[in-house]
Formats: sequence, structure tokens, C-alpha cells
Amino acid sequence: MTSGRLEAFSDGVLAIIITVMVLGLAVPKGYAWTDLLHTSGLGLLTYLLSFVYIGIYWNNHHHLFQLRPPVGGGVLWANLHLLFWLSLYPFTTAWLTESRVSLVPTVVYGLNLLAAGVAYFILQAAITHLPGGERLREAFGRNVKGLISPVLYVAGIGLAFVTPWLGLIPFVVVAVIWLVPDRRVERYLSTHPAMSEGSRPPADADGPTP
Repeated sequence: MTSGRLEAFSDGVLAIIITVMVLGLAVPKGYAWTDLLHTSGLGLLTYLLSFVYIGIYWNNHHHLFQLRPPVGGGVLWANLHLLFWLSLYPFTTAWLTESRVSLVPTVVYGLNLLAAGVAYFILQAAITHLPGGERLREAFGRNVKGLISPVLYVAGIGLAFVTPWLGLIPFVVVAVIWLVPDRRVERYLSTHPAMSEGSRPPADADGPTP
């Protein structure tokens, strides 16, 4: 099967996740800047961090399927696995905010980020192990940022036991690292025009259907 339906479903889920997160922001009771700061200041910061993460996954998810890789049952379940961890972002973000960045909520938030990162790696591996997935391996090459991110997540979780606010620093660093646009797929497509978006892969690279 083609990836169009999977991409559309994933886009819808990510949009809902963002909507749920913004609806969870506390509305100030007063009308002064101090009311906004005291009531929603921390919530806006944690929402911004989680929003950036959702945006990063949406962007990378687009790149992952830009080569129109084969989609089988394993890829579908790996994609749902990723969406499961991303769907917990509103919960872990809200708990982090309401606790005023306490130890356990910070650790749980970090574990959520780590689990989503691992799930994305599993999704990528599931695609590359299907017939035709070698195009993705060739396009992505060495995934340095993907290897560094889990290390920083674990570092943030460890630092949270020292000071919870300190644990957020590696999480922010990962977000900043991934905000830099990834040009690997575009470079690959520029040198392999036959694999550009909208073109069909060879018939023998479609892979199994569920």
C-alpha cells in the first residue's frame, strides 16, 4: 500500500495533540501582564517546548515518507507506536506545568521524550528493512543527531534528580538541534529525480501489504 493514508492519519493525530495541549493552558483570571505571567507563564513555556517537539516530529515524519517508501503491517504498527508516545505529550506537559517543574513530572516528561525518540527510530528501521527501504538508508546516511538525542534525554533525566529545572536544559538543547532544517532528503532527491515526491517506486519495491 502507499503511504498517503498513513501520512494523512498521522497529520490529523498530531494536529489534535497540539489542540489538546493549547486547550490545557490556564486562562488568567485578571487582565494585567502580571496575571498572565503568574497564571500562564510557565504553561506557555512548557507548551512552546512540546509544540516544538511535535513540529520536529511532523517535519521529520514528512521527510521519512517523502521518498514514498513501502508500507506494510510492521510500518503501520511502528507508526502507531510513535503516535502513542506523542499523544502523551499533552498529559506529561500539563503535569510538568502544574507541578511547577517538580522531580517526578520532569523525569516522566523526559521518559516521554525518550520513548518517542526510540519509537521514531523503530519506525525508520521498519521502513528501511522492507524491500526498497535502501533508498531511505542511502538518503539519511549517518544519523548523528539521532544518536546524540537519546544521550541528551538520559542526561536530562539524570540531571532532574539533582535539580528538576536543570534537567530541562538537555531537553531544550535537543529541540534546538533538531530545529536546524534537515537537507539530506532534499539533497538526495536533487541527485535522484526519479525518486522525487509523486513518482512511483519500482513495482518490486512496493513491499508487502497488510
